[in-house]
Amino acid sequence: MQLRLDEKQTIQYLTMQAIEEDCKIDAKKTIEYPPVALSLGEKLIKSSKGDLLLPIPIGTYGNFSVVSAPPKTKKTFFISLLASVYLGKKNIFGGNIKGHREDKNLIHIDTEQGKWHAQKCFKRALDMNDSDYSEFYYTFGLRTLNYKTRIEFIEYCLEHKVKNTGLLIIDGIADLVSDVNNIEESNACIQKIMEWSSNYKCHIICVIHSNFGSDKMTGHLGSFIEKKTETQIQLEANTVNKEWVTVKCKRSRGFSFDTFSFKVNEIGLPEIIGDLYDPLKN
Repeated sequence: MQLRLDEKQTIQYLTMQAIEEDCKIDAKKTIEYPPVALSLGEKLIKSSKGDLLLPIPIGTYGNFSVVSAPPKTKKTFFISLLASVYLGKKNIFGGNIKGHREDKNLIHIDTEQGKWHAQKCFKRALDMNDSDYSEFYYTFGLRTLNYKTRIEFIEYCLEHKVKNTGLLIIDGIADLVSDVNNIEESNACIQKIMEWSSNYKCHIICVIHSNFGSDKMTGHLGSFIEKKTETQIQLEANTVNKEWVTVKCKRSRGFSFDTFSFKVNEIGLPEIIGDLYDPLKN
């Protein structure tokens, strides 16, 4: 049955009212800084409330960040490191990186590797902690699915499968579109990422390749990510030791964390180079 014009107008008006209520920002009302999901270091801030020592965010809840790097720069190892720290809040491999998980869950999506290699990556994140956090860690390999089904499955996980998701890792986001140079699909993909992070109040880490010989992320998808992301994390070969990888905060909407490096140790686990966290001293 077709609605009369006045009924359609009423529905549209009510829809716009709901959007207005949701999107309105009162310039005079205090809005608290979004809670931090992952951090590296602290910064002293002077305010009307006195001096505040705040964590420097790698990412906050309700936003998304991106890890970009050329092929073969140990992106997957670095993602395992971030996943392990988020699960355990701090460990001997992550240096001063801290996870602010509380009782939230982590969904880790791999779109590129077969099940054996994907499981190796997921298992690495668990092995880097002394305690078993597997009950908070949901891992999926979506290599065999098409890009539309991957998006539908991630949405299913957030809405139905995994309640109270704090961190969603998508390695790699380029497999959520048919072509990274398709403007419409790329825009829709990033709109979906922003929608998920806002609606489920989680942080999302996207992993994407950068162009060969450049730090620019691939395709129109990379351009949309660059415009919308909270933090862009760039991995590149270390100039001192070719076995090390340097991690830079290329851009951030907040404070930028200091550059650091990591390596893969003799037992195949990533660890930050420098002053490693000592649980007996902290």
